[in-house]
Amino acid sequence: MHQIKLFKGIETELSQLQDEVNAWLRDNQNLRVLNIFGNIAPQTLRQQPGGSMGDRQFAPSDVLMTVVYEKS
Repeated sequence: MHQIKLFKGIETELSQLQDEVNAWLRDNQNLRVLNIFGNIAPQTLRQQPGGSMGDRQFAPSDVLMTVVYEKS
């Protein structure tokens, strides 16, 4: 039976997300990984004080990684 494991991070901390996924894979070598895929959410414009349209800044986007696996 297929199962999933979800990992969530933000785009400015991708190396931490990568480390988390790799650590989980190392700790679960008895699993058969069928697929790994991810998605990055659209960026949202941060609200500027005073409603200024200059110097637009975007908040870091959420990143979702999905591992599809089955138990061996």
